[in-house]
Amino acid sequence: MNKTKMAMAAGVLAAGVASIAAAGPEKIKFPSDYLKGTLYATVDRPDTKQYRELYASPGVVESVRAGKGVPYGAVLTLVQWSVHQDAQGNPIKDANGRFIKKDILAHTVMQKEKGWGAEYPDSLRNGEWEYSVFNRFGDFNPKANFKACFECHKPHAGMDYVTSLAKLAGKFPDASAVARAPKGDVSIVGFLFNPAKIVAAVGKPLRFLNTDDSPHFIVVQGSGQKSEVILRGQSTTMTFDKAGAFNYICGLHPSMKGTIEVR
Repeated sequence: MNKTKMAMAAGVLAAGVASIAAAGPEKIKFPSDYLKGTLYATVDRPDTKQYRELYASPGVVESVRAGKGVPYGAVLTLVQWSVHQDAQGNPIKDANGRFIKKDILAHTVMQKEKGWGAEYPDSLRNGEWEYSVFNRFGDFNPKANFKACFECHKPHAGMDYVTSLAKLAGKFPDASAVARAPKGDVSIVGFLFNPAKIVAAVGKPLRFLNTDDSPHFIVVQGSGQKSEVILRGQSTTMTFDKAGAFNYICGLHPSMKGTIEVR
């Protein structure tokens, strides 16, 4: 194949990949009535200085809490808010220690419909879920990284790809779960790993304890190791059979990063 044909073939392949990555976000219409649904979770995000609200369309919470799972037609809306900050740029907290929301930044929406997702490869497909992103005014954002939504939720088929399922089901542990939990070598607090760098011994389990009001899960880059989702007060362990330096992230919140030096 000459260079011209190779270039053309590469272009066609790239276009195909792009079309797969954005195969269906346009199917979702902005849920302008999301406030009529159930506000089932709120999250302070110190790492991004945001306050977030999660809404489920009518009937979804009732279905999940009745053990019937997430029904077709379910729409889950994540609303991202900026927060009030002091002169140093630190989020200001209210009397309950929570961030004070200011302005809506964006809406991320996931919707489940019978037959959706068939156009995606198995490596990317999230069951019958589709994702879309809208700006503060409800306008579709065609430049959003939709593929990242699929990649983030893909490991969680057992939760019907809904990483906030425990909140939706009303089964997320309260703050007392942290006090009862065994101490971790690494604590997850404020969407940070503490300490961010740690030394571990070959063959000795390293324990990660989640103290956040949010699920997390550990992905060790380049090793194939990853944990299950851990909720507040829950922990997971990682064991390494050889020495070396290993970087890891939270698979749900990739901005969370840490390093393990195994000796």
